[in-house]
Amino acid sequence: MLKQRILTSAVLAPLALLLVFYTPLAMFSTIAALIVLLGAWEWSALAGLCQKRQRIAFVGIMAVLILVLNSHWPIQELWQQGRLVADANYVFTLAFAWWLVATFLVVKYPRAARAWNEGIMMRSIAGVLTLIPLWLALNVMRSAGYQEGEHIGSVLIMVVLGIVWSADIGAYFAGKNLGKRKLMPKVSPNKTIEGLVGGLVTAVVFVLIFCHFAAIDMNMWPIYAVMTVVIALFSAVGDLLESMFKREVGLKDSGRCLPGHGGILDRIDSLTAAAPIFAFCYAWTVVL
Repeated sequence: MLKQRILTSAVLAPLALLLVFYTPLAMFSTIAALIVLLGAWEWSALAGLCQKRQRIAFVGIMAVLILVLNSHWPIQELWQQGRLVADANYVFTLAFAWWLVATFLVVKYPRAARAWNEGIMMRSIAGVLTLIPLWLALNVMRSAGYQEGEHIGSVLIMVVLGIVWSADIGAYFAGKNLGKRKLMPKVSPNKTIEGLVGGLVTAVVFVLIFCHFAAIDMNMWPIYAVMTVVIALFSAVGDLLESMFKREVGLKDSGRCLPGHGGILDRIDSLTAAAPIFAFCYAWTVVL
């Protein structure tokens, strides 16, 4: 298993860098959509869609939604005069509201599981609210500042990935060495409160180091630190939400497409929450 994880990571890492830094905007948007649609296929199983045609229909609906949004907000037109188009923020506001609801459902699990078990429609809508804003957020970040420098958006994506990864690493080591109190034992037995705090601290340190080397005005550091805490908290919720869904349907992994890692959702669960919140926060700070 460890060998498979290492080999898969060795292949994925350069591909991810190639995608983030060197693909044209339209191609990036298309590939991001394909990744989201793979995630939608896996989500359909978590939603309880058992028949193949039902799962294909769910992915088809997601594809139509992406096409509609892409026609309304082409990646090249998301930023106008240095600002994010106003109505795109409605999607991120909706995403923020959804992740607040998701936080409540995770905290109240398993009592809140009744809400998921009432119907496939509710679980499917949750998938739309989880995955569609992710696609839009990736487009928003990748195209940010493109006229001034084609890699500005690429750096933003790496920053949000850095927040997610540093939070995961910090949580792992803090939880392993200091963890005593369980965070959500009925959702994810191995996570601890100490691990969560360690992850938040590590994520903030990462962002402040980035701010230092990027020569960002120190007056903005406290704002970015607070934003990082919020983003890292929601990234933890994204991880816990998928764990909750998998526990409900009795799955260990969301899929098998990544040997040693599981499925696409197993790799992007934290990002589904972190990316829209990050994009929303970045668009807000641009106008400060």
